[in-house]
Amino acid sequence: MRHLLIAGPTASGKSALALAVAQAQGGLIVNADALQVWSCWRVLTARPSADEEAAAPHALYGHVEPGTPYSVGDWLRDIADLLDRRLIVVGGTGLYLTALTQGLAPVPPTPAAIRAEGDARLAAEGGLDRMVADLDPATRARIDTLNPARVQRAWEVLTATGRGLADWQADTPPPLIAPAAAQRVLVTADRDWLADRIAHRFHLMMQQGAMDEVRAMLPRWDPAQQWARAIGAPDLVAYLRGEIDLPSAAERAIIATRQYAKAQRIWFRGRMKDWQAFAAGPDTRA
Repeated sequence: MRHLLIAGPTASGKSALALAVAQAQGGLIVNADALQVWSCWRVLTARPSADEEAAAPHALYGHVEPGTPYSVGDWLRDIADLLDRRLIVVGGTGLYLTALTQGLAPVPPTPAAIRAEGDARLAAEGGLDRMVADLDPATRARIDTLNPARVQRAWEVLTATGRGLADWQADTPPPLIAPAAAQRVLVTADRDWLADRIAHRFHLMMQQGAMDEVRAMLPRWDPAQQWARAIGAPDLVAYLRGEIDLPSAAERAIIATRQYAKAQRIWFRGRMKDWQAFAAGPDTRA
């Protein structure tokens, strides 16, 4: 049984490809998008519609309630329960897909107090250099020491656990789906073509009820929550609160989506070079 893994930037048509394959060949479509796990967002995150879900079996879409912590480790545990079937794993969260095919180091979560201390240390003058100096030699040699986020993460792991990040990574277990056990497809798209699709899709989302979803979550809105990171949600919240007009909110959301697609492409180029490229074209849809 060989699984199919489909990665690609947002709005590139990968979900439609997954559905077409499932209808033609069978298989369980499994979500690999960190934004589509939340039960409160169907339209805003372009989750498969109810009709699409009825056309082929789907899993791990909208199964997490807002306020529930959910990590890549949680996602791996969820998908491990599905491996007795042929899976069609589709999504744009590169961390999920690389963890699935390369394994994930079992690093414990960082306590909030240490995270806050790390924030404060990094913000202080010379904080980055001092954090780099505090790292264990193996980790310091492996990470990008000019990247503040990477340095802080390594410092937090060492401070919280007493073990360097490189040491934890050496204990990475085998992947749930080894590269040889799956066909790995990376959907690519022309940047301008994708930008047009992103704008078109956002306006379609608005017609389909994205604003209603955001309005329903407004009483619980907390930008620090994971579920609140859905692209477009902060901008529509700002509109609903009277802080900006609707055209401005829409433009901000579209720009944020384009920036997200750029970040996805950077991850794919850096971490997924050996995936088979599949060029998206005008006949594909989100």
